[in-house]
Amino acid sequence: MTPPAHDPNAPVVLSAKNLVKRFGGITATDKVSLEVRRGARQALIGPNGAGKTTLVNLLTGVHEPTSGSIGLLGEDISAMAPHLRVRRGLVRTFQINQLFQAMTPLETLAMVVSQHRGLGTKWWQALGRDAAVAQRCDALLQQFHLRDVMTQRTEHLPYGKRRLLEIAIALACEPKVLLLDEPVAGVPAGEREELLQTVAALPPDVTVLLIEHDMDLVFSFANRITVLVNGALLTEGDPETIANDPQVKAVYLGTGEGAHG
Repeated sequence: MTPPAHDPNAPVVLSAKNLVKRFGGITATDKVSLEVRRGARQALIGPNGAGKTTLVNLLTGVHEPTSGSIGLLGEDISAMAPHLRVRRGLVRTFQINQLFQAMTPLETLAMVVSQHRGLGTKWWQALGRDAAVAQRCDALLQQFHLRDVMTQRTEHLPYGKRRLLEIAIALACEPKVLLLDEPVAGVPAGEREELLQTVAALPPDVTVLLIEHDMDLVFSFANRITVLVNGALLTEGDPETIANDPQVKAVYLGTGEGAHG
């Protein structure tokens, strides 16, 4: 599936300006500035140790920046708690899935949808009483190819299905900006295609920032690519520009000693 064209005139929905994060004497993020525009399919790449995870942790509120600022939908969220960022539409998946192993996909989604809609923790009642919750859960199960396993405990699901469930949970929070942290990491080859197709088919009104090592996924998904090296922004551009950039090839795509760092 070909990604939609990048719209340079679309409004910026997520931004970072001169972000710095120091851990003692180590500068993990060095004056990084980033703009993600509405509807974008943007990828964040870089060798190991480039600062990708630190940047995502700053954007989502896991870490506080040493200096610099973060904006979401025109609001400065630099000091905002992570759960408040989620409420405002910035939602993240994790490289290692964070799931309720003893619950089924149906139970998990019912809980998330109910809580997101302000129905508290009585999701088991809401699932039976609230037609909107049941309808939303059914739509998510269908969209993420989980209906066939919706009553199985999560701990028994194939790993690819767990990754699909994690993204379904994120969509249940109705994000305006979705950060996908290495969605195919650890997924066996036989389960990857379903996951790749599902990621490619995410709703166009959801802006996506993808953090990924898998270059096949990056170049099939992204309409804009941001490259980090040593905690700093190396370059940014469309996939063709990045694929042909000699600096990127040297440090990441396999033509230099620093490839795959």
